[in-house]
Amino acid sequence: MAVRIRMKKMGRKHRPYFRICATDSRSPRDGRVIEELGTYDPLIPETDARTQLNAERVAYWLSVGAQPSEKVAVLIKKYGAGGTHVKQQEEATQRLKERGYGQIAAKAKAMAKS
Repeated sequence: MAVRIRMKKMGRKHRPYFRICATDSRSPRDGRVIEELGTYDPLIPETDARTQLNAERVAYWLSVGAQPSEKVAVLIKKYGAGGTHVKQQEEATQRLKERGYGQIAAKAKAMAKS
């Protein structure tokens, strides 16, 4: 089975929200997933706080041969384990928490623990 790490579109019309998932490459975009690895919310005002990844599980799937899509590969490079924007992501999440976006910060902390 060929596994891809790609985004699954959620949300509603004009309010996109994506889950980053490990899926069988033959399944449809919004079809059944093997495992959910994180989220991407393009409507969050802080660019670096938009992506939340479970870096441990992403590293596992990459180690067993899963291929990320083009967009997900960029997100993993920036926000995965040892990514180029991890520090900026933590700072952006903190700024959002101070501004009252507490749910986003709580979700980021939960993803970091697991």
